[in-house]
Amino acid sequence: MHSSARAVLTPIPALSDNYIWMVQKNGHALVVDPGEPGPVEALLHDGLILDAILITHHHGDHVGGVRALQQRTGARVYGPRHENIPACDVPLAEGDTVDLPGMGLQFRILDIPGHTAGHIAYTGPLDPDRSAVFCGDTLFAVGCGRLFEGTPAQMLDSLDKLAGLPPDTLVCCAHEYTASNIRWALQVEPDNAALHARARDVTQLRAQNLPTVPSSIGLELQTNPFLRTRQATVQAASAQYAQSSLDTPQAVFAALRQWKNDFR
Repeated sequence: MHSSARAVLTPIPALSDNYIWMVQKNGHALVVDPGEPGPVEALLHDGLILDAILITHHHGDHVGGVRALQQRTGARVYGPRHENIPACDVPLAEGDTVDLPGMGLQFRILDIPGHTAGHIAYTGPLDPDRSAVFCGDTLFAVGCGRLFEGTPAQMLDSLDKLAGLPPDTLVCCAHEYTASNIRWALQVEPDNAALHARARDVTQLRAQNLPTVPSSIGLELQTNPFLRTRQATVQAASAQYAQSSLDTPQAVFAALRQWKNDFR
């Protein structure tokens, strides 16, 4: 009964602090944002077939392994329609779907610009009772990506779109930034009990050199200042940091992003 097998979701450490996501099901696999080929090749044991390479955006630490993996495995490369992705077979934008019949998986595409102009996310069920979103560098655990190509308004719209996914959706982001993000978030919301609990969990995980991801949309809504721009505590802290009154969520977000950029 192949179809009853549960998907195995693995964050593969790569480069200095990246994760390449792998999903395995029915002897087939996909990977998301392979910044280098070696860590993926090490897991392609006999009999595991790499069907698909999913790319969220064009940065080198997300696409550096694409050509080598495609040449070795023949996997199809999926990527954002509006960005230049190496060896991209299937360009995608919001409204498109990725069907992987060998794995029994289907993902919807969301346009989530801000970090880059054409950044996309892939979201859908891994199993009947478990969904995920592969969101690249747009949403991080307790953070979000820097605005290299987009505006604060674009990024806030993108984060709002992700925040609207079901709360139990697994957030599969591409970097191990959680501990430093939490240190910053505690400056924004020093009285957030959920954030303090998360800080303890993350400290334990990192002490064992374990990943702090995936997170969930629900947990991010409780602890991530960038998803909490409409909370009075976050608005007040942002206004104090910016030393001005911030009268829109976009203004709050822009102040938070500047605060995080300056945080050491």
